[in-house]
Amino acid sequence: MSEATEETVTVPRQARWAVTAYFVITGASLGTWTARIPAIKQDLGLDDAQVTLALFAVAAGSVLAMQIVGHLADRLGSARVLGPAGIAMAASMLLPGFAGSLPVLVIGLLVFGAGHGTVDVAMNTHSLQVQRRYGRPIVSTFHAMFSVGGLLGAGAGALAAHAEIGVGAHFALVAAALGVVSVIARRGLLPPEERVPSSSVRQRGILPGIVFLGVLAFFCSLGEGSMADWSPLYLHDVLLTSPAVAATGYAVFSAMMATFRFLGDFLVARLGPVVLVRGCGAVAGVGLGGALLLHHPVAAIIGFALFGIGLSCIIPQVFNAAGNRDPNRSGRDLAQVSTLGYGGLLAGPVVIGLISSWTDLTIGLAVPAVLAIFVALSAPAVRPR
Repeated sequence: MSEATEETVTVPRQARWAVTAYFVITGASLGTWTARIPAIKQDLGLDDAQVTLALFAVAAGSVLAMQIVGHLADRLGSARVLGPAGIAMAASMLLPGFAGSLPVLVIGLLVFGAGHGTVDVAMNTHSLQVQRRYGRPIVSTFHAMFSVGGLLGAGAGALAAHAEIGVGAHFALVAAALGVVSVIARRGLLPPEERVPSSSVRQRGILPGIVFLGVLAFFCSLGEGSMADWSPLYLHDVLLTSPAVAATGYAVFSAMMATFRFLGDFLVARLGPVVLVRGCGAVAGVGLGGALLLHHPVAAIIGFALFGIGLSCIIPQVFNAAGNRDPNRSGRDLAQVSTLGYGGLLAGPVVIGLISSWTDLTIGLAVPAVLAIFVALSAPAVRPR
C-alpha cells in the first residue's frame, strides 16, 4: 500500500473515531445531568413545577443554539465549530453543578442546553462529511454510541449518588473528563469540504422537503419520549404489574433501540434507506399496536421491544437525508430537522398525557403506533437525492 493510499484510509478512520468520541461525550453529559436531577431537586428544595422549569431551560437553550449553529457550521466548517463547542459543553456542566438557587440553576441549564444543541448539530453535520469520505453508511453507529454515552453517564451518576458524592464534585469530574476527550478528539476532525455549486434554487429559508423530514423526526421522537414516561405506567396502572416488572418496559425499549442502531449501517447498505425506514416504521407501528390490542404484560413488553427496534434506524436515516440534500447548507438543514425532533421528544409525554386524560392510556399509547405507520408510508422522503 502506497503512502498516499495509507493517508486516504487513515484520515477518515481517525475522523470516525473523533466523531464517535463527540457522540459519546454528548450522550454522557445528558445522562449525567438526568441521573442527578433528584439530588439537585433535594439540595435546592425544588418542587415539581420548578423542576419542570429547569428541564425547559435545557430544551430552550438547545433549540435556540440550533438556530445559530447551523449557519456557522455551513460558513466556517463543522470541525471549526465542533472543537470549541465540545470544550464549552463540558465546561458548562459546572454551572448547574454548583448552582445554589433556582435562578442560577436555570441560567446554568440554558448555557448547558446551548452547548449541547451546538455540539449536536455540529457533530451530526461532521458525521455526514466523514461518511462521504468513507463512501458507505456509518451514521447509525454514531447514534448508537450516543445511546452508549447516555448509559455511561446515567450509570456513573447512579454510582455517584449511591456513594453520596456531591453534585458539584461529580459534575466537575465529569466536565474535566469530557473536556479532555473533546480536546483529543478535536485533532482527528476533517478539514472543511470545498463548497460546490448547489442544485437547490432556493438557498435561503426552510425548504419544504426539510420541513417534511423534520415532521418525520418529530413523530419518531414523540414516540421515543412517550416511552420514557408512560410505558412503566401502562404496565403498572393499566396491566396491574408489579413496580419491578413495570420498570422493564422502558429498559427493554432502550436496550433494543441501542442494539439495533449498531446494525443500522449493515441494514441500510443492503436494503437501502427507503426499504429500511419502511420496514422499521411497520415493525414499530404493528409491534406496539398489536401489543396494546392483546392487553397482556408479556405482549406489552414484547411490543415495547419491537417499538424500540423499529425506531432505532429511522432518525439516523432522516438526518442522513436532510444533511445530504445540499452539502452547502447541511448544517442549516440538520438544525431545522434536529429542532423539530427535539420538539417531539419534549412533546411526547405531554401529548400522551393529554390524550390519556380525555380517554385512557391504551388509546394514548396508540398514537405513537399510528405515527410510526405514517412514517413507514412516508419512507420515500429519505431517498438519496
